Amino acid sequence: MNALFRAGSNPGRRYDYLIVGAGFAGSVLAERLASQHGARILLIDRRPHVGGNAYDEPNEAGILYHKYGPHIFHTNSSQVVDYLSQFTEWRPYEHRVLAYVREKLVPIPINRTTLNTLFDLDLKTDEEAADYLASRAEPVDDIRTSEDVVINAVGRELYELFFRGYTRKQWGLDPSELDKQVTSRIPTRTNTDDRYFSDTFQAMPLQGYTAMFEKMLDHPLIEKRLGTDFREFKDRAHELADHIIYTGPIDEYFDYRFGKLPYRSLRFDHQTLEEDRFQPVAVVNYPSEDVPFTRISEYKHLTGQQSPVTTVTYEYPSAEGDPYYPIPRPENQELFKRYEALADQAEGVTFVGRLATYRYYNMDQIVGQALATFRRLDEKKPQNQETAVAAE
Repeated sequence: MNALFRAGSNPGRRYDYLIVGAGFAGSVLAERLASQHGARILLIDRRPHVGGNAYDEPNEAGILYHKYGPHIFHTNSSQVVDYLSQFTEWRPYEHRVLAYVREKLVPIPINRTTLNTLFDLDLKTDEEAADYLASRAEPVDDIRTSEDVVINAVGRELYELFFRGYTRKQWGLDPSELDKQVTSRIPTRTNTDDRYFSDTFQAMPLQGYTAMFEKMLDHPLIEKRLGTDFREFKDRAHELADHIIYTGPIDEYFDYRFGKLPYRSLRFDHQTLEEDRFQPVAVVNYPSEDVPFTRISEYKHLTGQQSPVTTVTYEYPSAEGDPYYPIPRPENQELFKRYEALADQAEGVTFVGRLATYRYYNMDQIVGQALATFRRLDEKKPQNQETAVAAE
């Protein structure tokens, strides 16, 4: 704080934008505003690094691991790919996930192989698989919850095997208590496609996410202050910059005026093991409530690294900790709407990103949202005073 408001400094605003949060939303906007508008940017983050939850780093064994759990890039947006490709090369990678069910590893999302393996079937065509699933489905007239979605599609047995326990662990709530969007994200397939995603572009940044962020933010007009908490100088922030772009929790910005928005958090147990491979794919899910963690991730599948050791992460959902997942329930959305109304009235502040809009987004969606936000700022620019690039 003292460094930001040092005695004897220029009394005029020193930056055009103060951007709070160095994840995808904040970093994309910092890069666009600096490179396209010649804007002076102060980018801060309370963590000591850029990249937000996508941050990766080599551990003591030299394995590039994701500190906040696995982040798999996939998108159908050529615009997003073209933009990010300025800052990274790509390693082609199609994500596959297995679920440990009835002492077997089977593909998830459920596909024909899953059905044949679990139930000792010999379904040979999409039509046969579709008929089998239809025979198990239990139609729900009014689909409102995550439980309704799955039972309507595949019936109660598959719901119990794959979804109920995992959801209860992940969210701390039964699927019958959660909005239908939670399980609607996971398809059920009748073919043998065992890829977790079906997007047209699936790849990993060749040198990792952190390297991509560092190149994105390597601009003389972007000043980074990491390990800096916005709360410490929020009341004086407009003395620093003409405009604030805020990507943090929206309820925190307004001092929790209406109470805290509920989130689920995660605890990560990173382990390096003296073996070449721990599991056959990057992620194995453990749906049973008898197992305390939800999944195990192994990073060498993602990076293609060669090493005699491997690093894995056990993931434990938690009610406490950093906010990761907005909990999709109607009462939570109503609470967010009250904060959103305050945000709409706030002058000189733009709210963008997952935490600021209380919605779960994939990485490509956040990049798309940030690019769209830049376009809106760009459209307003002619109406405002031109940025003074050489103000000092």
